[in-house]
Amino acid sequence: MRVNRWTETHSFNISWVDMNIEAAYSRWSAIYDTNTNRTRDLEGAVAHDFLSSHKFTDALEMGCGTGKNTAWLQTKCDRVISVDLTQAMLDIAATKVNSPHVTFVKADMVETPWTSFVTSKVDLVTFSLVLEHVQDLNVVFEQADRVLKAGGRVYVGELHPMKQITGTKARFESAATGRVEEVTCYTHHTSDFVGAAMARGWTLERLDERFDQDDRTQLPRILGLLFRKGC
Repeated sequence: MRVNRWTETHSFNISWVDMNIEAAYSRWSAIYDTNTNRTRDLEGAVAHDFLSSHKFTDALEMGCGTGKNTAWLQTKCDRVISVDLTQAMLDIAATKVNSPHVTFVKADMVETPWTSFVTSKVDLVTFSLVLEHVQDLNVVFEQADRVLKAGGRVYVGELHPMKQITGTKARFESAATGRVEEVTCYTHHTSDFVGAAMARGWTLERLDERFDQDDRTQLPRILGLLFRKGC
């Protein structure tokens, strides 16, 4: 698999700013790894749990961000393509992972054909806290299906829709402005993920809901899904 290396909890008593996705994550990148973020941390644990027993040849990591999962993912795969919309996030990820087997790509997962940076099929596609920024799941699942080998797997780790409908979403406090910057998000229910996957002939291998401090009396924070493409 050969690709081109790129060249190019929320209780704030302050005002809100709605930003486009790329601009928001560019500003967030400076503090993304260091600010308190239970969603980021719990999703990382879910990804490890879902994928640790598997070994992959070629993986495509969509929405790699600052590389929070990339360093670990490279230990499970022979080669990894890690894709993000935001150059500032990719720059940070590249400081964490220095491997000839990991390639970082700047691309819009909705607008850019994935075959432009994936030239041979992969056996794993991952989505971590990124599909909430996609309005139509079918668009990205169709792209994933085109580059996924028969028998390949798709991992999804997202903020739980029950959290979303009660007001939790991707947002951060800007150190520069002192305002909360809220990222454009869309709510996808569990049936939306499963329906879009089944429309491509994928089967659901695993579904899990994860809670803060494993307290199941509260709303779940993370929805984890693992699909497999038919052989």
